[in-house]
Amino acid sequence: MSELHKFIFEGIPVRGAIVRLDGAWREMLARRAANTTSGAYPVPVRELLGEMAAAGVLMQSSIKFNGTLVLQIFGDGPLRLAVAEVQSDLALRATAALTGEVPEGARLAEMVNVAGGGRCAITLDPKDKLPGQQPYQGVVPLVDAQERPLSSMSEVLAHYMRQSEQLEAMLVLAADDQVAAGLLIQRMPMQGVANLGGSQGESVGQGADEEYNRIATLAASLTREELLALDVDTVLRRLFWQENLARFAPQQGALGPRFACTCSRERVGRMLETLGREEAESILAEQGQIEVGCEYCGQQYRFDAVDAAQIFAAPSVFQPPPPKGAQ
Repeated sequence: MSELHKFIFEGIPVRGAIVRLDGAWREMLARRAANTTSGAYPVPVRELLGEMAAAGVLMQSSIKFNGTLVLQIFGDGPLRLAVAEVQSDLALRATAALTGEVPEGARLAEMVNVAGGGRCAITLDPKDKLPGQQPYQGVVPLVDAQERPLSSMSEVLAHYMRQSEQLEAMLVLAADDQVAAGLLIQRMPMQGVANLGGSQGESVGQGADEEYNRIATLAASLTREELLALDVDTVLRRLFWQENLARFAPQQGALGPRFACTCSRERVGRMLETLGREEAESILAEQGQIEVGCEYCGQQYRFDAVDAAQIFAAPSVFQPPPPKGAQ
């Protein structure tokens, strides 16, 4: 069962979380593999996308935000786009778009062509937007301050948090065909944590830095193999057996991370509406129907000439008819 565990280090302003996606991750891979037009992702893409899914859950769980967190990697390499979306209730989905062959053993910089302008973007899209409100988006290049390519997803996100959020954090991420997992260690903002660190001041800040660096060093000793193979209790014992941890109840099942797709026939109908009547009629004349597949879950939506006529006759009150042969 996929699960999220959150904890804090008592007496110091540092918090952490561990996520393990097993069933949710395997379902996402199985749906992709069942898509006969696209097929399974290459191994390097599977691993990157799994790391992004785990990281998305960790980041969503660390903020109080009612909406969707969207984590994207894009560039002009063979991997054009990779996306992981996590809702505030930890429902998640992920997909990737390829434009070329990804070599076996390819690293992040090779897949997205960092030199060609690869970027990482994190978008926070509120569920209940105010009039005129736009989603917040932060974008950073896939290079460090010295313009050196960042070699892993964990390095990219730690760099993002330092640049965009001014928060010190470190991540350990890993994924294979069975599990996608991640560990997040994050220094908490000093304001409002007097109960953890006592009175504030320069000496407190220096002490907090030292404590955070010590915890981050311990976390960095966790290997990819350990993160994928060991259960959460064993990982925490292995890393922090000398620390005083306060652990929260694990989030599992309906309250934990799980696969869920937000696609629907109505949404696809609205997309066709934006496509335009002329383009839709051209597709119908050539193919007899318009078929749209969800890149996240593989669900197929089919629209014939009657469906299209209903969409364009009254787009503002479009009510989708029952699915016709959707799989």
